[in-house]
Amino acid sequence: MGDPKYPRRVWRKPKRPLNYELKMEELKTLGTFGLRTKRELWKAHTELSRVRHQARSLLALRQEIREEKEPILMKSLARIGLVSSDATLDDVLNLNANDLLSRRLQTIVTKKLGFKTPYQARQAVIHGHIMIGERKVDIPSYTVTVAEEDSIHFTPESKIPEMLEKTKSKEPVVEAAAEETAKDESSSTE
Repeated sequence: MGDPKYPRRVWRKPKRPLNYELKMEELKTLGTFGLRTKRELWKAHTELSRVRHQARSLLALRQEIREEKEPILMKSLARIGLVSSDATLDDVLNLNANDLLSRRLQTIVTKKLGFKTPYQARQAVIHGHIMIGERKVDIPSYTVTVAEEDSIHFTPESKIPEMLEKTKSKEPVVEAAAEETAKDESSSTE
């Protein structure tokens, strides 16, 4: 753990922060996953760097020592869904930050519970509308394990599911009206 007075930093800045391509890629990733600041992205990059460093150091070990320590790393990564249960260290080295970001609670809630944007899902998580099993989780960056993924649901007192149903029922009406307008235009041109 270390001394609480001297906490370890959990993120590192990019070496070239003014690189235009890197900045555009970061902004695209921020929008895709609904991250609040670039620091959240840098945390994912740092965590991924740590995991890849462990994999490289395991590859450098002798075979008998490697056979002892490799299953520990692979089991922990398979538990959070980054690699499959029969993956190798090469699969760990091929991981990227998007794989890690897709295991965040915010991202899984966006996909599973039908939010339009990851920012909506983030707000629902922060305001305490999401439960994993029997406990309320209000941390958007919480890494969801494979076992917990099926037990994500709204809290019983949350009104968000009703609101999502109302917006879903309104959308087909708009799409149907647009299709009718398109049919009318095509028939008038003929």
